[in-house]
Formats: sequence, C-alpha cells, structure tokens
Amino acid sequence: MSSRNSQRPAGPARRGPMGPGHMMGPPVEKAKDFRGTLARLTVYLRPERHRFIVVFFLAVASTIFSIIGPKIMGKATTKLAEGVLAKYAYYMQLATAIQEKMPAAVIDKLEKQPVPGFDFGYIGKILLLLVVFYLISALCSYAMGYIMSGVSQNTVYRMRNDVKDKLDRLPLKYFDQRTYGEILSRVTNDMDNIATTLQQSMIQLITSLVTVIGILIMMLSISPVMTLIALVTLPASMLITLLITKNSQNFFAGQQKCIGELNGHVEEMYSGHKIVKVFGHEEDSIAKFKGINARLYGVGWKAQFISGIIFPALNFVNNIGYVFICVVGGLLVAHKKIEVGDIQAFIQYTRQFTQPIIQVANIANVLQSTVASAERVFEILDEEEQIPDREDAKVIMFPEGRVKFEHVKFGYKEEAPLMEDLSIDVKEGNTVAIVGPTGAGKTTLVNLIMRFYEVQGGRITVDGVDIKDMKRGDLRAMFGMVLQDTWLFNGTIWDNIAYGREGATEEEIINAAKAANADHFIKTLPDGYGTILNEEASNISQGQKQLLTIARAILADPAILILDEATSNIDTRTEVLVQKAMANLMKGKTSFVIAHRLSTIRDADLILVMNNGAIIEQGSHTELLARGGFYAGLYNSQFTGGNLGDKAYPDG
Repeated sequence: MSSRNSQRPAGPARRGPMGPGHMMGPPVEKAKDFRGTLARLTVYLRPERHRFIVVFFLAVASTIFSIIGPKIMGKATTKLAEGVLAKYAYYMQLATAIQEKMPAAVIDKLEKQPVPGFDFGYIGKILLLLVVFYLISALCSYAMGYIMSGVSQNTVYRMRNDVKDKLDRLPLKYFDQRTYGEILSRVTNDMDNIATTLQQSMIQLITSLVTVIGILIMMLSISPVMTLIALVTLPASMLITLLITKNSQNFFAGQQKCIGELNGHVEEMYSGHKIVKVFGHEEDSIAKFKGINARLYGVGWKAQFISGIIFPALNFVNNIGYVFICVVGGLLVAHKKIEVGDIQAFIQYTRQFTQPIIQVANIANVLQSTVASAERVFEILDEEEQIPDREDAKVIMFPEGRVKFEHVKFGYKEEAPLMEDLSIDVKEGNTVAIVGPTGAGKTTLVNLIMRFYEVQGGRITVDGVDIKDMKRGDLRAMFGMVLQDTWLFNGTIWDNIAYGREGATEEEIINAAKAANADHFIKTLPDGYGTILNEEASNISQGQKQLLTIARAILADPAILILDEATSNIDTRTEVLVQKAMANLMKGKTSFVIAHRLSTIRDADLILVMNNGAIIEQGSHTELLARGGFYAGLYNSQFTGGNLGDKAYPDG
C-alpha cells in the first residue's frame, strides 16, 4: 500500500426515506486555508463565468418548471374532487326526494337531469401543461449537465497543464523528498475530485438552493399555517441528524483506521509470505489478523447501526408532521380557506423540501474535500522552482569532456553541509572511478555534475565553461547514463534503444546493439527487435535489461559517461558481457564510474575515494593499494572476507 493516499472523492449518495443525497461516512479531509484556496480555485473558474451565468438561469428555469408541477396538479385534483362531490350531491338529492316521497313530477325532473361528471377536458389540459413543464425542466437539466461538463473539464485541463509545467520546473530535490505515489495522487485523484465536484455538485448546489427557496414560496402561497407546521419539523430533523452524525463519526473514523491496519497487515504478510513460513510465524500472523478483524467488526457494526438509526428517526418526525398537516389542511378545506388539491400539493412540497436541504449539507462536505484537494494541487504550484536557465547561455559545440570541480560546497540541508571544499580535475577521455561507503557522497557528485542539484559554493566547469552558464538541456545532452536501476518503458526493444538519440537510422540502432553485445540475445527472442517489453520489462532478464540501456547510451554517443553501479544487480557470467559492452561504450570518452565491486574499476585512470562528502584519497589502483589506507582496506575486505573494521573505515 502507498504510504500516502489522496483524499478520494466522496462516494455515491446513499438513498433512503429522506431521498437521494443523504450520506454518512468518515470525516472528510478539510483544507487548512479554506477561503484562500477557494479564492484561488475561483481564479481558474473565471474564464468560464459566462457559462456559469447561463447555468444559473437554466437551473432557475429547470427548478421553477419543476416545483410549480404539484401546484398545477393540485388544480386537477380539486377538479376531480368537485366532480365527485357534485355526483355525490346529485344522488343524495335524488335519494332524499324518493325517501321523502316528493311529488312524482319533482322526482321525474331530477331523474331527467344529466348526472354531474368530471371535466376531463380541463383535467386533460392540466396534464398536457404538466408534460410540457416537466419536459422543459428536463431539457434545462440536460443543457446544464452539458455546459458544466465543459466547464469542469476546461478548468481541470488548465490546472493539469499548469501542474505539468510546474513539475518540469521543479528541482530534483522535490521528487527526492516525496513518494511518487503522493505526487501522482495529486495530479490524478485530486484533479478528478475537483472535476467531479464542478460537474455534479455545483449543479446540485444551485438547483438545491433554488428549490428550497421556490418550494418555500409555493408552500407559503398555499397556507402560511401549514408552512409553519412543516418548518417546525425541520429543526427537529436537523437536530436528530447532528446528534446521530456526531456519534457515528468517531466509529467511522475508527473503522477507516482498522481497515488501514488490516490492509497493511494482509499486504505485509503476503509480500513476505515465504519469510513468515520459514520462521514459523503463521499463528502470530493469524492471531494479529483476528485481533484487527474483531476490532473492525466492533466499530463497523456500531458505525453502520448508528448511521442506520437516522432513517426511521427522521421518518417518525416527518410522519408526525404529515399528520398535523393533514388535520389542519382538512380544517382549512372545511372552512373553504384552501382547496382539496392544495393539501395534496402541499404534502408533495413537504416531501421535496427536506431533500435539497440534506443535499446542500452533503455538498458542503464534498466542497470541503474538493477544496482540500485543490489545496494539495496548489501546494505543488507554490513549490520553489529551480533556478531558470540564463538567456545568454553558452553552448559547447564540440565537447571534449574535461570536468573540473573548483572548491565546491554543497549540502542537502543548509545546516548540514556534505561537501565543504571539493576540488577535482578530470582530463578528457579519462575514466574516473568513485568509491566509498554508503552515504559518502558518490551519487551526489554525479547529481552536481548534471545540475540536478545546484552547488552552494565554488563552481563546476565542463571544458572550461561554468555549468551554471549553460542551459540544463544542453549540458545534459553531453552526458550518457547507465544506472543500477534500469529504466525501460512499455514498448518495443527497438524503441527503447532508439530513445537514446532522436532520428537514429536502422543501421545505427543495430550497430549500437552489437557494440553492447545485445544483438545476439535480441535475435533469439520470438519477435526480435520488435519484442514488446511490458511495463516492468519483466519478460527479459536483469542482465539483458542492462545491455539494452548500454546500447541506448552507445547510440547517444555522449562526450561524458556516468556509470552508477551498472553491474551490481547481475550475475558473474552476465557481468562479463556487460563489462565488454561498457568497455566499447567508454572508448575515447570521459567516464565517471561509481562502483562497490572494486574489481571492476582496477583499470581506471583515476580512483577517487570518498567518505563523508570529501575526497580522502585519489590515485591509480596500484598507488592506492601501496598506500595501505582507506581504499586498501575496502579492497582487501572484499577479497579476504574480513570485517570492515577500523582499518576499512578509519574515518567512519
């Protein structure tokens, strides 16, 4: 599992008696500076302001045509009720006349009268009008969704471009200090969270607010008294929701924590499955799993049970409110203050009234999560950038490969310098080996040459030109690298080798593979140079991967080579092939070789022995052995199996 995960977008709304939009779950991540981040996010939305205005009016139109439906339908209900009452009054009048034995002429006249019926023409017009209104409302909603899709994607498109441009300008130390998963989650998960909120939640927020206001106006137009009764139940519902949510949040937080522990334990046990079995810790693993699982069951059961109580509780309060509304509405109809259809319309409004309020509350949580995601994205945009290249940068047209360190000072932290006064003079075409214990500063030396990090004092020159006076791209174009961890991308072997130089010919690519001793094994593969490497390049061996990276470096034909532990991950037999390929690669080039296997650098022109960021010894292999110092201790310990004691590490 990644140690850092971004806040995921809120999950789908749970549906219950309160309608869609009611959701309970773990506490959402909150932004440190909500207002400031929201203001910055608004800047990205500014180019879409005209679309927002259109969406707002569409939302108002959609909501208005939707909420006047119950009121109009009430007219149809009233007309139906009038028909029923008229028919009932006619038959009651006829029955009374017969029962009281009125004159035959009166009864005959009543019987000949047409029986009152229903005004289906009026009702049909009402239904047709409703269909038109709901159709217009649906079209407005469709248009809103279409426009907001463009708004959200355009906004996130601009943010992604800004983040991509920013990442291109960030120094290497930014990536060294953070996991790839964390950076990736900010560029993907957090961006998706922002896009989802803009597309869905913004529409819901606008329509919910307009719906609440519109329904309240319609309810007041029917009966202020019944509206007061309906509003009394609202605080009770909100109080119940707050009380239950407050208690459930702790259990949801505990549930998420237990899930994290359980996932971590399961992943750890499966990744180290063989080790667990070898040392006989199966029972301990099972016991720990059962313990975490039991705690997860406890908090999960409580979280789900308490969150489930809210639905029957709110149903109870709402049903009590409906009873009072029906009783009061019946009395008002009896006193001819309102019509029968108004009661039906009012109950519909009451049922619709709580839904947008809950949606607004949920959107507030989603908005918190979204602003937190935006804040994480803006943190990248606020990072300190690397020093820009000079406009009058110098270019070395025909690099020879002389590298010189002059009193270089550097430290990853200002208060803890790693190099105080480092000076080296490497002649063109020389092979320089850099050795020393872990943390001595070997890779740091290479990072400084490539300007992945900037020196804090002194200077580094290539062919007499200060590397600060050159563009980074021009500087790095003079280098070729073969690293301990091979990097091959998902594509053909041909494409991976051709990555070394743009526009390379077929003959040049094949010659590079031959020089790297890779041509033979490539031709034994089913598809030869067309063999597709998977994402991890696990369909070829580690040694074959290394040969391909060397072929790539040979094709690039750089003036200066950097070989960082290029043979540390391969077997002895493959190492012979790699050494031959590296010898071809290094011919006539200035080479920096970082190695722990000291047998591989005995023929180097110059060996630099580093410890604690300083060069403590330098010379040829023979000279350093004759001195019997730090290098001699390192070398002898690898071939005698001795302890790396005080002799091997006199300064460490």
